[in-house]
Amino acid sequence: MSSTLKIYVLALVSFLVGTSEYVIAGILDRIADTMNISLIAAGQLITIFSLVYALGTPVIIALTSRWDRRKLLLYFLGLFVVANVLAYLLPGYGLFVAARVLMALGAGVVVVTALTVASQIAAEGKQASAIATVITGFTASLIVGVPLGRLVAASWDWKLVFAGIAVLGVLAMLVIAAAIPPSKAEAPVPLKKQLSLLKQPRIVLALLVTFFWLGGYSIAYTYISPYLVSVSGMSEAILSSALLAFGIASLIGSKVGGFSADRWGVKRTLITGMTLHIVSLVLLNITASSHLAVFLVLILWSFAAWSSGPTQQYNLVTMAPESSGIMLSLNSSVMQLAMAAGAGIGGIAVSSVSLSSITWIGAVGVAVAVIIVISSYRSAPLKSTQTNTSHNVA
Repeated sequence: MSSTLKIYVLALVSFLVGTSEYVIAGILDRIADTMNISLIAAGQLITIFSLVYALGTPVIIALTSRWDRRKLLLYFLGLFVVANVLAYLLPGYGLFVAARVLMALGAGVVVVTALTVASQIAAEGKQASAIATVITGFTASLIVGVPLGRLVAASWDWKLVFAGIAVLGVLAMLVIAAAIPPSKAEAPVPLKKQLSLLKQPRIVLALLVTFFWLGGYSIAYTYISPYLVSVSGMSEAILSSALLAFGIASLIGSKVGGFSADRWGVKRTLITGMTLHIVSLVLLNITASSHLAVFLVLILWSFAAWSSGPTQQYNLVTMAPESSGIMLSLNSSVMQLAMAAGAGIGGIAVSSVSLSSITWIGAVGVAVAVIIVISSYRSAPLKSTQTNTSHNVA
């Protein structure tokens, strides 16, 4: 098997992990109905997954730093498969939560290891492309996995989604065991070194941008299916199409965001994208009574929201190019924490205010991110001037 095909297998694994995480938002109302729980309780399935992913992954990666990468990938992909089987078989909300915890532990390690293996088996000079391909698998889960999950839930049983993920996971394990060669472990990065970057205020501010941008997005996205059904009155057919369009727009937005950051700079791209993000969340509430308007606003929202993703990653890498891997790892953990916080805050909003309030509260979260971006760029020239002045005085 060629290295290109092996990388596509790793992209499939990334797709399965992404689907297992994001699909809950697409079938939230179905889960609540069949388990006889509230929408808020169902939404916390995303909070729990993201928290375990964010906090557990760095610890496990550190503890297994000397393991062969293929062995690590197979072991935790196996855990991920078992968790999906349990999610399909076990009855009740409590046991499903336990399955989601195991799923998150497996998922986090699988994604990090898949990215590492992809860079190791790629041809010389193609490492970045290999990593991008694996990440695209994660993005594809929004385009295909979420709407497909909704379709399965509407036609049969939403738990079949996890059975399907488990089957594809087993196939991926067989291919990886047969085709991916053993690979040496990387030198472990001490936790102290990883956290030392947080002593730099500009890096902390940049990570806060990630937190509030994605947190605001998560507040609304976690409850988007019940919102579209209950507030906008969408039918199943229109909802599945809307989720598909939403996913496609996220991919286009990600591509345009990367191009814009190269062409017009990080600051302009972030502010423009996040401003459109805020406008689309507000419009989503205002146009709730029109299916066509909501459909178009969903596309704008997804496009704007995900244009900030590659821009933020590029921004963080340029802040500490000698520690790019650590920066991306920190950003990944912050993204998962933001998803967890957003789902939690969204649940509070739904229970304390109303389902329709999630778009307004989400917009406030993104607005905070915009304020931080503007403030950080305004303070940068001042710091630079002070530094130059001190040098001149010296």
